[in-house]
Amino acid sequence: VQLQASGGGLVQAGDSLRLSCAASGRTFRSYAMGWFRQAPGKERAFVAGIGGSGGFTYYADSVKGRFTISRDNAKNTVFLQMNTLKPEDTAVYYCAAKKGSYTGSTFSTDYWGQGTQVTVSS
Repeated sequence: VQLQASGGGLVQAGDSLRLSCAASGRTFRSYAMGWFRQAPGKERAFVAGIGGSGGFTYYADSVKGRFTISRDNAKNTVFLQMNTLKPEDTAVYYCAAKKGSYTGSTFSTDYWGQGTQVTVSS
C-alpha cells in the first residue's frame, strides 16, 4: 500500500483545514486508516483512526470534538477535517494504514505515508 497525504498549509488559530490521504491498491477497505502527527522535538503521536468500513472511529483526547476522520472507500481516500485549529496542532501530519480490524486505543501501523506540514499561527 502506498499512501499520499496532502492538504497541509499555514492557517491562523481558529481556522479549519482538511487533510486527504490517497491510497493505492484494490484492498483499501481491508485496512484501518489513521492519522498521526509529529511536532518539532516531539515523538510521533496518534491523532485519529477509522475502521475499514468507516463505522468505527477513535480520537486522541487532544483533538476530540475538533477533528473528524472519515473515508471514501470508493476513492481509496481517508480525510481528516480539522476545525478550531490551535497553535499546538502545528506538526507534520502522517497518514497510516493498518491491516485488519481496528477497535481503538492502539493503532499498529503497517504502512506510512509521507507527511504534510500543518502550521497554525496565533
